[in-house]
Amino acid sequence: LALNPWDVVLCISGTIISCENAIVVVVIFYTPAFRAPMFLLIGSLATADLLAGLGLILHFAFVYFIPSEAVSLLTVGLLVTSFTASVSSLLTITIDRYLSLYNALTYYSERTVTRTYIMLILTWGASICYGLLPVMGWNCLKEPSACSIVKPLTKNHLLILSVSFFTVFAAMLQLYVQICRIVCRHAQQIAVQRHFPASSHDVTTRKGIATLAVILGTFASCWLPFAVYGLLGDCSYPALYTYATLLPATYNSMLNPVIYAFRNQEIQKVLWAVCCGCFSSALPFRSRSPSDV
Repeated sequence: LALNPWDVVLCISGTIISCENAIVVVVIFYTPAFRAPMFLLIGSLATADLLAGLGLILHFAFVYFIPSEAVSLLTVGLLVTSFTASVSSLLTITIDRYLSLYNALTYYSERTVTRTYIMLILTWGASICYGLLPVMGWNCLKEPSACSIVKPLTKNHLLILSVSFFTVFAAMLQLYVQICRIVCRHAQQIAVQRHFPASSHDVTTRKGIATLAVILGTFASCWLPFAVYGLLGDCSYPALYTYATLLPATYNSMLNPVIYAFRNQEIQKVLWAVCCGCFSSALPFRSRSPSDV
């Protein structure tokens, strides 16, 4: 096959994604202090994005060096599983943040740990089921007219994935609206109790809302183009449109470590300790509240 520049860009993106998220996975896995529900969910997100990066690399390698329909189905199944798990993990992190604020008094309990494991099982169970569909026969290899904009996925399969994304996005939007309300109410109560001026309350509220807007805006700008095109596009359209919408979606997995892991002060401490050669798994940590992430 003639080398497609878009595939090269996707492969490079996959390499960057893999390196970033591998760092997060290793740090969380080898640091015993990172066993709180918040870090488990961040680890799930990093694992999903790591698999997505590896899937992009493998897809490029198998398409150009070992062309095979069976292998193609496996790599596409891996990509569907990993990207679905990535989006679902973002939803679980949002749910965890909301519950840490809404049920602040009962958040640090065994029930939270149990709920976290249940969310992880549901996230990965559903993602694996989505990814196995092409391998189990739900593909368009024998019926090209049923192909979606992403071969060998069928139109119905991509339709389900797109609808699932819009459902997740709507749930995250609703939860972040509720989080903004709780944050504003808490900031106002603290300002009244401690006799802070109204300006300090407004600054705190604006910073919190701006952070949530960046998180949700990044997610939407990365995935919405592909989700919309997945609903409206057709396999007869130029492949350029698919690449132009799929590439920003991969950037979400590139930005997730920056937004959810590298901004966390406790993870920063471990990374700086590793860089300085003074790594210790017993480093003191300040907080484990999801609202700090």
